Amino acid sequence: MDKFVIRGGNKLEGEVTISGAKNATLALMPATLLAPGNYSLYNTPELNDVYTMMKLLTHLGVAAEFRDNLLKLNTDNIISQDAPYEHVKKMRASVYVLGPLLARFGLAKVSLPGGCSWGPRPINLHLEGLKKMGADIELSGGYIIAKSPRLHGSKISFDISSVGATGNILMAAVLAKGESSIINAAIEPEIINLVCFLEKMGARIEGIGTPNLHIEGVDELKSADIDTIPDRIEAGTILIAAAITRGKVKLNNIKAELLLSILNKLENSGCNLIYNNEYIEIDGVNNNINPIDVTTSAFPGFPTDMQAQWTAYMALASGVSTVTDTIYLDRFKHVPELQRLGASITINENSAIIKGVKKLMGAKVMSTDLRASASLVLAGLAAQGTTEVLRVYHLDRGYQRIEEKLKFLGADIERVEGKEF
Repeated sequence: MDKFVIRGGNKLEGEVTISGAKNATLALMPATLLAPGNYSLYNTPELNDVYTMMKLLTHLGVAAEFRDNLLKLNTDNIISQDAPYEHVKKMRASVYVLGPLLARFGLAKVSLPGGCSWGPRPINLHLEGLKKMGADIELSGGYIIAKSPRLHGSKISFDISSVGATGNILMAAVLAKGESSIINAAIEPEIINLVCFLEKMGARIEGIGTPNLHIEGVDELKSADIDTIPDRIEAGTILIAAAITRGKVKLNNIKAELLLSILNKLENSGCNLIYNNEYIEIDGVNNNINPIDVTTSAFPGFPTDMQAQWTAYMALASGVSTVTDTIYLDRFKHVPELQRLGASITINENSAIIKGVKKLMGAKVMSTDLRASASLVLAGLAAQGTTEVLRVYHLDRGYQRIEEKLKFLGADIERVEGKEF
């Protein structure tokens, strides 16, 4: 398992280009199962999760070629509707193949998903929605077995807004007979990217960007190409890296509209920002780091995927702040590791109360999940001395060579390869 060795204290300066969005890509790839043909997915990030999804699609019969952030897929010869545990266990997003396989072939056998070390993330919304569309669903031997000669349109109302369920039901509905409505649909940019892709394939969808989607099912779709949107979480992480090191950085290939909630909080914390829908500039050189509370919520609110990074940032604030996660109530495994670096944080139910300290000190810390890993890297960049972040394979799931981007901006960070540390 690789680790990062970070010698903290360097201010980040310069320009960096943001990669394509992981969460968008992991929805776009399964969508290609809906129709035979050749697909080109541009701006696809080179991530472990993308390669995991490629392996799953290849098992199903998809031909894949991936080079220079261009992913080419051919779905003419699907030979299986069985997504086995050996592939699905690595990544929860693998469940995205359920809707497309069922809609196109009338059958899907998908292992119950894995891929995260924290918190229950049930898929009942996916299954209940498919049942309303006429699917016969059985849970047997750790698998979801779904059957339907052809799904039919239905009105599906989610009690809570779910990105995963919205994507899965949407991909199923575009080939269903009749009309479907998704009420309280997720409006995250990654869902909008998926809707645009489906429309290019010939789907008929109204209400893009709103919580109420109306889908008129069609008999068949065609292949298409799509540009993956920039990764707002990678952008937010690098912005905080600049802020926590009192640096000055310009991010290219990023739309400010994707992360306005984060930009607003950074400005309130004391950073100066200039942004539009092509780039974001952050200047934290004279930043005193004001303590700013955040509460996560569905888009356009503050994303849960930035909660851990913000917690690391507030560890050096000039006062007390609170970070509350309303999406995943137990997503705080990064806190004990930040405490090893000298952070003063206590947990009260689904909130972290952070008393800012004047300095963090380098130490050896352990990654537990993707975003927790990012928070440890951010803290290490600002800490005095050397920080070792172990098990950075978590980071490789969601950030395209982030250590190279940080090094390019002036960070003293290196990847050390090894089996165990």
